[in-house]
Amino acid sequence: MNAKVISRQKIRYRIRKKIAGTGSKPRLSVFRSNTEIYAQIIDDESGKTLASASSKEKDIVAQKVNKTEKSKLVGASIARKASELGLLDVVFDRSGYLYHGRVKAVAEAAREAGLKF
Repeated sequence: MNAKVISRQKIRYRIRKKIAGTGSKPRLSVFRSNTEIYAQIIDDESGKTLASASSKEKDIVAQKVNKTEKSKLVGASIARKASELGLLDVVFDRSGYLYHGRVKAVAEAAREAGLKF
C-alpha cells in the first residue's frame, strides 16, 4: 500500500474510535473511489447495513453529470431510503476523507433531503 492509503487508514481508525452507529442513530458512511461514490447507513450494534446508495444505481447512471453532481444524487437517494425506514438522525462518517468536494456534496444533499447530523 502507498503512503496516502496508509495515512487515510490511520485517520479512519481514529474517527471510528469516536463514532459508532446505534439502532436509533446509525452511522452514515461514505466510500469514494476514483470513479464512483457509495454511501451506507450502518447499525454498528447489530453489525448490519440498513440502507445503501451508490453512483452505480440505474437512475443515477442514466444522468450524464459530473462526479460531484452524482455525489449529490447519492446523498439525496440515501436520505430518501433512510426516511422510508423512519431514520432521521444519523452520525456522519467521512471515512478518512477530507470534508470537501464529493464527500461534502453527499453530506449536504442528505441534509437537504431531511437527514439530521
